[in-house]
Amino acid sequence: MASVRYMVDDVDRALPFYEALGFTLAERPAPVIAIVKRRDITLWLSGPGTSARRPMDDGAQPGPGGWNRFVVEVEDLDAMLATLAAAGIKPRSTPVTGPGGRQALVMDPSGNPVEIFEPRNA
Repeated sequence: MASVRYMVDDVDRALPFYEALGFTLAERPAPVIAIVKRRDITLWLSGPGTSARRPMDDGAQPGPGGWNRFVVEVEDLDAMLATLAAAGIKPRSTPVTGPGGRQALVMDPSGNPVEIFEPRNA
């Protein structure tokens, strides 16, 4: 089993975003961390105060953002984008079509990208 950890600025603000993507809260062991699940992905949302947010030996401070992302596969990209829009979540750009299907990026409240992907054969 593998899990993904995302650094977030505020766990309480991040939870509704991930719930709109179809994640459910699996655990909330402390106010600064939540573990959510969607199908076969487990995502740890680490807020300030978690051990994962402590400075590295060289002084680098872990935080949200970057372009690495996980992909949420959907059968209908347009329908998911409409569901997200109803929740106040806007895509970062219009959908892009590539050889494998269509995709759009949305950003969680801390600036972490999540790719919404509709495979070509869906």
